[in-house]
Amino acid sequence: MNMRWSLDSLYTSFDSDAFQNDVKKVDTTIADMQEFVRLHIDNKSPLTTKEILEQYIQKTNEMSDFGRRIMGFASLTSAVDTKNEDARKYQEILSKKFVELTPCQVRFEKWLSELQDLNAIIASSPVLEDHRYNLERTVELHRYMLSEKEEVLASKLRNTGSTAWTHLQNLMTSTLMIELELNGETQSYPLPVIRNMAYDSNPETRRKAYEAELKAYEKIEEVSAACLNSIKGEVLTMSKIRGYSSPLDMGLLDSDMERATLEAMLAAMKESLPWFRKYMKKKAELLGHKEGLPFYDMFAPMGSLERKYTYEEARGFVVDNFRSFNPALADFAANAFAKQWIDAEPRQGKRGGAFCSGLHGLRECRILSNFNGNFNDVTTLAHELGHGYHGQCLYDETSMNSGYPMPLAETASTFCETIVFQAALKSATPEEAFTLLETSISDATQIIVDIYSRYLFETKLFERRETSSLPVAELKKIMHEAQEEAYGEGLHKDLRHPYMWVNKPHYYYAGSNFYNYPYSFGQLFAIGLYAEYLKRGQEFVPAYDALLKATGRNSISDVAELVGIDVNSIDFWRSSLDVMKKDIEHFLNL
Repeated sequence: MNMRWSLDSLYTSFDSDAFQNDVKKVDTTIADMQEFVRLHIDNKSPLTTKEILEQYIQKTNEMSDFGRRIMGFASLTSAVDTKNEDARKYQEILSKKFVELTPCQVRFEKWLSELQDLNAIIASSPVLEDHRYNLERTVELHRYMLSEKEEVLASKLRNTGSTAWTHLQNLMTSTLMIELELNGETQSYPLPVIRNMAYDSNPETRRKAYEAELKAYEKIEEVSAACLNSIKGEVLTMSKIRGYSSPLDMGLLDSDMERATLEAMLAAMKESLPWFRKYMKKKAELLGHKEGLPFYDMFAPMGSLERKYTYEEARGFVVDNFRSFNPALADFAANAFAKQWIDAEPRQGKRGGAFCSGLHGLRECRILSNFNGNFNDVTTLAHELGHGYHGQCLYDETSMNSGYPMPLAETASTFCETIVFQAALKSATPEEAFTLLETSISDATQIIVDIYSRYLFETKLFERRETSSLPVAELKKIMHEAQEEAYGEGLHKDLRHPYMWVNKPHYYYAGSNFYNYPYSFGQLFAIGLYAEYLKRGQEFVPAYDALLKATGRNSISDVAELVGIDVNSIDFWRSSLDVMKKDIEHFLNL
């Protein structure tokens, strides 16, 4: 089975007539939008306000689908071939072109925010009513918009500022080759392969890979620090100029998440830390460590589940178990494999990690992973396919209504991961069940404890970046302190990971600051949803699909209320964490 994706349904190449014609079409489409705004928003229009709004929404949806396709081809090509010069060139060219839409957007949002009877206008039109949530969100967010000239300038500077720094960091980590001696033979490996050795059954391999990884980061630490300082400096500047009290508040508003929700969740997470530390200390003891768990043994496999999956076996396992929940989910996953929407092969020049990129206008997606045959790689495929299925549930929505708040982005993915894990647990022998249970707790430790440490790190990073750029030594110190506060005695004090700020790409996204708590939200929210499924059985499936479909036009709290969940209540988060605590208690008893 082919482990590389095909982008042919987008374009066959950068030189193809279709791609080159669409590059030209970008100019005409932008000009059309500019003319529309000039005629109907800047001047007295023959159209009614309702008609202007309806036509603007239509044009915006068409532009969004078109932009996702042409920009997607460049960014997806770059993701698996970071040295591809055409991909990098067209990412820059297209970014510059789409910046020209900024004045139109600013003028429209200003005009929209000044309408006195917006509620009545929306109520008079089915099209506008369908987009009510996003129109009202636009008015709310407009309070933080700058003048037209300032927004244009900010967009242009971003291309040569934070966006360029992000590309540089991606290039540095995706092309980093690491020398490692195993079994008397020294070879060079890409970073994702070295990172995946953390799951190897051989303790010597895990330790050597960890040491080689940390050593390799020394080659790029100064460049990475320059990237991080520049990006976070830009974020601080822009958040202040726009009137936000902090980058966190900017992120919360962008995520449409209330601070009360975040504080309730973080408080519950902090309460649960002692339980995770007990688990880590027990795992350390079982592995022969006396002073806590070394970072290199964080993901050490335990028990008898050493099975390796072929890519074909992974496909079958995921699809078959998806079918036990919902045939539509299984059919989607089977289609993604069959149509080569997945790039799973690790190779030099390909970025690490995993993601799912939606192509709403094409009713497709593309999934990147780095598959090595571990059970963790199987659940990663299930996770990313969950993202893709979430997108499919929104195919009948307009492009404007197909986006959803960042914390809800991890709901479907984590739910699908849970389906696959529970299926594996159900068919496992007692020895395999022990291993799966430990793997699940290990994953939960990352979602709760490690993400809590990332939140602490980024909070401190922004605080200190206010004063000056942070040198490498200080970044490593802050990361060490964050891991100390989150992991405590569960993690060996001298064998932590001071370079996690280099490794995690989310720190380098200027538009997605504090991109850590959404994973915790998604995990805990999905646990709550899965509990509802266990209670209600198959009757829950349509409600689940309806919930995913509603994510593009409702706030987080409103989406949660569809299934009777109050996300501002610490008790909800405690109830989900109690499920994890019971697993830890079971593990400790074993």
